[in-house]
Amino acid sequence: EIDVLFQPQVAIAQEAIVGVEALARWEHPVFGAIGAEMLFAAAERAGLTIALSDHIQRRALALAAAWPGVMARLRLAINLTAADIARPGFADIFLDRVDASGFPRARLTVEITETGLIEDLGVAATLLADLRSAGCRVAIDDFGTGYSSLAYLKALPLDYLKIDKKLAQDITGSTRDRIVVRGVIDMARSLGLAVIAEGVETREHLDLLAKEGCQYYQGFLCAAAVDVAGMVALLTA
Repeated sequence: EIDVLFQPQVAIAQEAIVGVEALARWEHPVFGAIGAEMLFAAAERAGLTIALSDHIQRRALALAAAWPGVMARLRLAINLTAADIARPGFADIFLDRVDASGFPRARLTVEITETGLIEDLGVAATLLADLRSAGCRVAIDDFGTGYSSLAYLKALPLDYLKIDKKLAQDITGSTRDRIVVRGVIDMARSLGLAVIAEGVETREHLDLLAKEGCQYYQGFLCAAAVDVAGMVALLTA
């Protein structure tokens, strides 16, 4: 009942879809579609976080390895949980999983969520450095939702910073809201990170983020998470 959908990530300057984020969906026979946040909360209560994460990673990689030609150059972003990062030897486990799927490491981004607290940043930094040296890229997801954001930025080897939906949408709020978003984008770019805004829903929202230097976005302005056929339709429209 648990499968993977893909939400487009768009390069703002080129107005082109350049990648996707793999998102879990549970098609529950009683409650209907259940998103990743609730799904992982249920898995955590049941002690199944690692099993669920393994399933989603394998499924996303298998689907991506079989993408049709129109999707052949897209990057794939896969989420890692705090439980994944804490697993001994996880870098080798994950890279073996990637290689077994046939999806190229060079087009893979791993996303770590700031809401999933990482207890040992030293362990996390080593793991992510290993993944980067193996050809993957690394993103911090949901930036701005908690208190550990700055510690993560200082300690972890990163390529992308993803601004949380609520923070990104503040760009259309008060002057103070806009200054905060501008500060986050400036800080990320000063650290050499590309910036992806989540939850972009309007053209005004996008234009203001672009003006502040945001390079990529994902959100309903382009599309919700869709299956492979839906992605092909978006790319050939």
